[in-house]
Amino acid sequence: MPASCPYVFLDVDGVLIPFAAGATGRAPSPVAATDLDVGGNPLLDRLDPEDGRQLLALDCQLVWATTWMAEANDVVAPLLGLPGLPVVPWPDSDDEPPRGVRWKAAFLTSWAAGRTFVWLDDEITDLDRQWVTRNHPGKALLHRVDPQLGLTDADFSTIRQWLRATT
Repeated sequence: MPASCPYVFLDVDGVLIPFAAGATGRAPSPVAATDLDVGGNPLLDRLDPEDGRQLLALDCQLVWATTWMAEANDVVAPLLGLPGLPVVPWPDSDDEPPRGVRWKAAFLTSWAAGRTFVWLDDEITDLDRQWVTRNHPGKALLHRVDPQLGLTDADFSTIRQWLRATT
């Protein structure tokens, strides 16, 4: 993957694991969640391997941006058919973001270091978008995913269109 290709920062809960049962209407993962040491997380059967295929088809560098941290590679990636991905390390900091801005915004902007990125999360707000626009010299798409549905075909269409127009 070229160093100049965009990052796609991935959250897990609400993005890859929808909160509404049966939200996608797709078949469950062929890798049974019970086959992995998942700590009894009953929501893992909501992961959709088609999301993994669609993410891999994007012309980008996938990066975990989730509180799952490295556990995303151990548990979530195999169920989606993803390889191990880089993980944004959340620093231990008491620094508070500006009021209304998600705590992830500054860390992801810093980690991207001016590189084009897409951030997929279920808690993105307009204040996050404004903050990133003011503080990130590169292009960025902050795409809010409906946490009840998780990623949908419409989300993937938006991401693909934005990446084509940007790169």
